[in-house]
Amino acid sequence: MSTPLKLVAFSKEQPARLLTTYLIEQGVKAEYQYSANEYSHAVMLLESSDQIKAKQLAEEFVLNPNNAKYQTAAWQSGETVKLIPDKSFSAAKTLYDLKQAPFTSSILVICLVIYLLAMVGVSSPYSWLKIQPFTMLLETGQLWRLLGPALVHFSVLHIAFNLLWWWTLGKQIEKTFGLSSLLMLFIFSAAASNVAQLLVSGPNFGGLSGVVYALVGCVWWLGWLKPSWGLSLPKPIVGFLLVWLVVGYLDILPVNMANTAHTVGLICGCLFAWFLVARAKSFSTQ
Repeated sequence: MSTPLKLVAFSKEQPARLLTTYLIEQGVKAEYQYSANEYSHAVMLLESSDQIKAKQLAEEFVLNPNNAKYQTAAWQSGETVKLIPDKSFSAAKTLYDLKQAPFTSSILVICLVIYLLAMVGVSSPYSWLKIQPFTMLLETGQLWRLLGPALVHFSVLHIAFNLLWWWTLGKQIEKTFGLSSLLMLFIFSAAASNVAQLLVSGPNFGGLSGVVYALVGCVWWLGWLKPSWGLSLPKPIVGFLLVWLVVGYLDILPVNMANTAHTVGLICGCLFAWFLVARAKSFSTQ
């Protein structure tokens, strides 16, 4: 038997095991293998002579992983493989999610701590994170203030809305593409949306919503550009968030909204989705 070759790797266990089972059912010698890295669930090919056939079958699987024939192969082999993870709540599952998405978890905790400190009268985090005019930023060198407003919230509804979407979409991106990709998207969208809002309305604003709209744009466009990656948003959700964006510009709400930050964040997310797809194509041609 030759040295095992990595055929394909996934960020989740279920599709890796499902493809492994199907390959075996098709007469290809393969096995599932776990390793501690970004795409940690790998399908290993045990015989190099099966490489051409296995590659073709793997490409078919990636294009349509929900095809019934893959689950049928699992049933025939006596295994049950779920492509859709269990949605039930448990403390263990929550802890697992926190560990699997450390950057998403860290930003969530930081936002909560800053908000709770403000609730008990500690205003120093706000003063340290508030963005400053460019001339002042150049004088002080406090460039973290370009990102600072994203961590500041002013009401329960404000922080609840933003953190719900941050947790839901952020952990998907982090689990799929890794911490570094979500970090890049956070820095890119926070800086761009905060600077744009500063230029339009001045320094008195805050909230993670510019970054949230970046996550929305990224997942939305990935669902359109690369549906095989499994990230997407239902059309009604996208429609609601776009309508909410337009409503903000109509100035009919009882609160002031950072409309420019929302719009720029959405554009940043769409651009980042294009970047991820382009990066994947460049890797595949190397």
